[in-house]
Amino acid sequence: MTRPRATWIGFSAVLLWSLLALLTVATTPVPPLQLAATSFGIGGTIGLIWAWKSGELVRLLAVSWKVHAFGTAGLFGYHLAYFSALRNAPAAQAGLIAYLWPLLIVLFSGLLPGERLRPGQIGGAVIAFAGAALIIAGDSTFTSAHALGYALAGACALIWSGYSVLSRRLGHVPTSSVAVFCLFSAGLSAIAHLALETTVWPVAATGWAALVLLGLGPVGLAFYLWDIGMKKGDIQLLGVASYAAPLLSTVILVLAGIATPGWPLVIAAMLVSGGALAAAKSGRQA
Repeated sequence: MTRPRATWIGFSAVLLWSLLALLTVATTPVPPLQLAATSFGIGGTIGLIWAWKSGELVRLLAVSWKVHAFGTAGLFGYHLAYFSALRNAPAAQAGLIAYLWPLLIVLFSGLLPGERLRPGQIGGAVIAFAGAALIIAGDSTFTSAHALGYALAGACALIWSGYSVLSRRLGHVPTSSVAVFCLFSAGLSAIAHLALETTVWPVAATGWAALVLLGLGPVGLAFYLWDIGMKKGDIQLLGVASYAAPLLSTVILVLAGIATPGWPLVIAAMLVSGGALAAAKSGRQA
């Protein structure tokens, strides 16, 4: 596989993730843990079929249990926080805060050997976090329930950025191992769901369709595509491309009639995306 092709494959994951907020909202009233268990189950099954077809099932046996534990913690922790955030705060605002993870990846990369933060990256961080502050300040219906949602969205950004940066040390692990991460995450979600939640399924055909699409795309295929891009494509270019996700997600929510196209939301989207892009460009130029 050529480097440009792998880069395009990785970018397709960004496009799928821009649908995550819309599909999550469409699955209401399915509780977060049940939603995670179902979607991860679909995504993991896809991965196992892929591994079987490509002959990589044997390679999975050689992967350390520590790698599986790390991957499961990243996927399960992020999506549990994300689904819960969108159930406890407005979808557009919570989604934009959660999408600070590309910026945090840039900042955390400065802690890696041979890397350091530069003025442009710090300036981009300030701009993006100003956008997050505007999101909260612009929510005229802010309540204690929304505060919980915003906090969970912030946890999303921290979990996924930490998972992504540490994943750079796992370049030797086959992409098919993501299937194991998904299935373990599905199992943990199912156990927690049975203990803490009441099972509720979608009430309409659109809800069922969104549930299936969630497992096929943003919580399934996207992880495999992103893994290929990270290991065989242009990592820096993909990092920059990922900063388009929050803006695309917000535009989709507005077009679907879920978010209100007010100026505070538009400006916040631009600040978050633009600040992260400025930080990434600074790193690339250096």
